[in-house]
Amino acid sequence: MNRSTAEGKFDQFKGSVKQAVGEAVGNEKLANSGAIDQVKGSAKEAWGNAKDAARAVTDDISARAEAKHAEAKQHAGDSAHDIRAKVTSTAQNAKNAVSEKAEEIKLNHKRSA
Repeated sequence: MNRSTAEGKFDQFKGSVKQAVGEAVGNEKLANSGAIDQVKGSAKEAWGNAKDAARAVTDDISARAEAKHAEAKQHAGDSAHDIRAKVTSTAQNAKNAVSEKAEEIKLNHKRSA
């Protein structure tokens, strides 16, 4: 509950008391003032509720954006790991192929000598 909501509830309560007292003692001005306070309090409370709703939506959007950011960051890290694994695997395969070919050349050279 924010300040506007709290003030609105208080104004409504104050207005209902003023209206009841004004009607009880026959004071139209006090009763009318109480009704005005109730209307004013209702408007303040509605405004406070609207602010709370806007804050809740903003908080939800922020939380979703943070979650998306974290997900994207994790995905980028996973992709980088996969690329590094492919590069090192390719290098290992190339080394093995060159080594095999070198051994083959050595064997062929020994046979021909």
